Amino acid sequence: MTTNSIPAEAAGRAASWGELLNARNAPRAVALTGGVALHAINVHIVTTILPSVVRDIGGLDYYAWNVTLFVVTSIIGSTLTSKLLSILGARRTYLLGLAVFGAGALVCAAAGSMPWMLAGRAVQGIGGGLLAALGYALIPLVFEQRLWSRAIALVSGMWGISTLLGPAVGGLFAASGHWRLAFWALMPLLLLQAILVTVQLGPRAVRMDNTQAGAMPLGRILLLAMSVLLVALAAQADAGWQSATCIAGGVALGLLVARIDLRHRISLLPRAGYALSTEMGKVFACVSLLVIGSCTEIFVPYFLQVLHGYAPLAAGYMTAAMAGGWSLGSLLSSGRSGRAADRMVRIGPVLMALGLMVLAILLPARMMASGVLADVGIVLALVAAGMGIGLGWPHLIARALHAARPGEENLTSSAVTTVQLYAMAIGAALVGLTANEAGLTVPGGVPGAQDAATALFSIFAVAPALAVPLARRLTRAH
Repeated sequence: MTTNSIPAEAAGRAASWGELLNARNAPRAVALTGGVALHAINVHIVTTILPSVVRDIGGLDYYAWNVTLFVVTSIIGSTLTSKLLSILGARRTYLLGLAVFGAGALVCAAAGSMPWMLAGRAVQGIGGGLLAALGYALIPLVFEQRLWSRAIALVSGMWGISTLLGPAVGGLFAASGHWRLAFWALMPLLLLQAILVTVQLGPRAVRMDNTQAGAMPLGRILLLAMSVLLVALAAQADAGWQSATCIAGGVALGLLVARIDLRHRISLLPRAGYALSTEMGKVFACVSLLVIGSCTEIFVPYFLQVLHGYAPLAAGYMTAAMAGGWSLGSLLSSGRSGRAADRMVRIGPVLMALGLMVLAILLPARMMASGVLADVGIVLALVAAGMGIGLGWPHLIARALHAARPGEENLTSSAVTTVQLYAMAIGAALVGLTANEAGLTVPGGVPGAQDAATALFSIFAVAPALAVPLARRLTRAH
């Protein structure tokens, strides 16, 4: 169902979870969100097993590249979503995403060195980007407008499922010394999701909008990917001037893409998304800053294992507290509207900044030795950081979708994922650079990890702090 066919009085009524999960809508909801769940589970599997991977095949210098490359190619996958939907339709696009995702997982399972592992992660990222973008892109096509906020919260809630399955799968296989089997464990889930999609997303279930058909801005997509890779390369540079050159080059390429996009008929983002004076521009800026702050999660399992002596399974579950907080915040906040929703948007960045600052104190285990109080504090801080994103997330995304101009619904929904993934890729690259420069590899060991943890969480707490005034402006304008 397209948004234009919804009566105004229906759109104005608050929707309940029962309406979204009734006999008619529930199978479609599971079909839409299953791919996001697979994507999220995989993220937590890899985050949990990475310390074991680098112990087995080496490549600590490229630790963050496992996330950076995955997210860079996810950008390519997500930006292809709108075009593929108009050509292939919902079902075949979804099945293509599942197939590419599975192929990448098999390459990772066979990796004998870090370059091989990174190649698999790159392939997996293309499929993951498609699956993540489809979770949002199909919401306006499948559900009535008044169900959007609930559907968005359900998509975000898939990260909650991942906090149960991802660390368990990754931790058990890592603890047993068989981390490769963690990738094989995804195969049955991929098959089940393919069957569900085939049944639920047929031509009659989803009416496609072909207004976005046309040439794809492949050149700009590649420039966007190159901008992230340049920032990531700064972490491997031998001299300070080389790092600075890489970062400057990455920023310049990103600005070039934006300039070209604003002048081109076929764009990556709606034009309103580039201006902070617009509602969509403020939403995209807030989303970017919050996602960048969340990228510190990449190194949490490593710090917990090296500095606090945790086994992979326990470290994985503690790390997943951030994603759990994100899901919990989204689910608790999704039913709010009006001023209550505005409060959620304003509170979120403050809560996240506080959570990251507490982690900067507790994770290095300097001021407070590792123990029950420190461990509880770390978990609570991770939950707070995650909730800082989740509280405002359904309302931010819904506002971006509502702000879409007629005919730009598909472009806006895929742009939400593109912005999120680009911010995540840049954040992962900067996280890797910060950790390496702070001493993760030189001097390395416990002292290097302590310095890296202090620097990482102190610096990245600035990102949500910058989102605080933006959130206030957004809610004031609303």
